[in-house]
Amino acid sequence: MKHALVAVIAVGLSGAAIAQTPPANPSPETPAVQGSDAPAPAMPAMPAKGANSFTEAQAKQRIEAKGFTNVSALKKDADGVWRGKAMKGGATQDVALDYQGNVFPH
Repeated sequence: MKHALVAVIAVGLSGAAIAQTPPANPSPETPAVQGSDAPAPAMPAMPAKGANSFTEAQAKQRIEAKGFTNVSALKKDADGVWRGKAMKGGATQDVALDYQGNVFPH
């Protein structure tokens, strides 16, 4: 009985040690330790369709935070994407904001 208890404890402790062992050869694309050196997720090519919970005022603020000015004519389309007009670099352009908060100039 005493040996069985010691064996159970040894197995339990070795399992915890194995779970904490880092991979021997981490992928070069993925940092071994997540942190500030982790690559940023790629920006999607198009606005994502989905239930958009941003209000018009919040959509305008997010678009302005990306350097656009004179944001106007914002309307949410059938795909849940806010679309409107804005200025950047002295030119008026179409802009879109998806439900994930991504801003797309067009």
